[in-house]
Order: sequence, then structure tokens, then C-alpha cells
Amino acid sequence: MTGFLAIGTRKGGKNHIKSGRIFLKIITVVILTGLIGVFVFHRNTFLLVITLLSGYTAFSGIRALRLHGNKPVCADYIIPILVLSSGIYYLYYIKSIGLFWQPVIIYSTLGALAFVTVYDLLKFFIPVSVLQKLYVHEHVYKMTSSLIALVSAFTGTVLPQFKPYSQILPTVVGFVYIIVIFILMAKKNRFNILIYQASNT
Repeated sequence: MTGFLAIGTRKGGKNHIKSGRIFLKIITVVILTGLIGVFVFHRNTFLLVITLLSGYTAFSGIRALRLHGNKPVCADYIIPILVLSSGIYYLYYIKSIGLFWQPVIIYSTLGALAFVTVYDLLKFFIPVSVLQKLYVHEHVYKMTSSLIALVSAFTGTVLPQFKPYSQILPTVVGFVYIIVIFILMAKKNRFNILIYQASNT
């Protein structure tokens, strides 16, 4: 619920920040219980991939804000390498592990994980001027992706009779939301530029 409050309130506002912080605390608990379920109770190991995706995107989304477009530090490169390596490990051993979920969901989740981690690693080569223009978009994308991953895992587990649609639909809705927010942000930036230009003529 707090995740939906965060994406549904004014970005940067008091309610957005408060609900976002609560969401991070909750997702930490979810990640820990997911890891315990996989490694201690040997439950569905695809939960490991969902945990990696939701946990890493939340972590990286917050790091994007804290870095404010500046170059990442050493830990910001080490963590995505470890996460990406874990995803690759899962991919190589997927046949022996067993396809508990639909292949389209497994591969799309791994693809999303690879996309985010590789982007973070490529920040080493991206100019700071570009990073400073993109860090808010990056935060929106990553935090929404984290919520999407959790919702997809929930709907896929609670509504298994509707797979893979019960897992795909949250992803589609989430990406539509991201696109809408990006469009609104672009319009706001253009408006601010026009106001600035008008005030200097």
C-alpha cells in the first residue's frame, strides 16, 4: 500500500517522502523473508530472482537520488556486479532448478535485472552532465520497477490460474505509469524553459 501511496502522491512532497521511506522498510523485510524462504526452506527459487530485482531496483533508485547525478562510488559498482552474477548463475542452472513459473516471466524478469545492473555499471562511462539530467527519471523508473516486481510476484502466487497474465498485467500497468510520468516531466521541463526564456527577453 505504501508503495502505491508513494507513486500516487506529488513527487518530492512530504507524503511522497514519508510513504517512500515506509515502503523501503517494508521491502527490506520482504527481501529478507524471501531469501529465508529460498535458502532455508528451499521454496520456489524463482523468488530469488524477484527478490534480486525488487531489492536491487529499490536500492539503486535511492542511490540515484542520493548521488544527485554524480559519479557512483566503488560500492555502487560492486553491488550490481554481484546481483548480475547471481542472475546469470540462476540462468545457467535454470533447468536443474526447474521452471516453476512461466518461461516468459522468468526471462523478462532476468532481462529487467540485466538492464538495470548493466546501466548502473555503464555510469562509469556516462558524463556527469548526462547523469544529472537523468537521475530523477532513473529514480522513478527503478522505484516503480521495484513495486512492479513485488506486485507481479504477489498476483502470480495468489492467482496462479491466470498465469502468465496475472503476472504480466502489473508490469504493463507499471510501465504505462512510468511513460506517463516521463511525459509529464518533459512537459514541465519545457514549461520551465519557456518561462526562463520569457523572463530574460
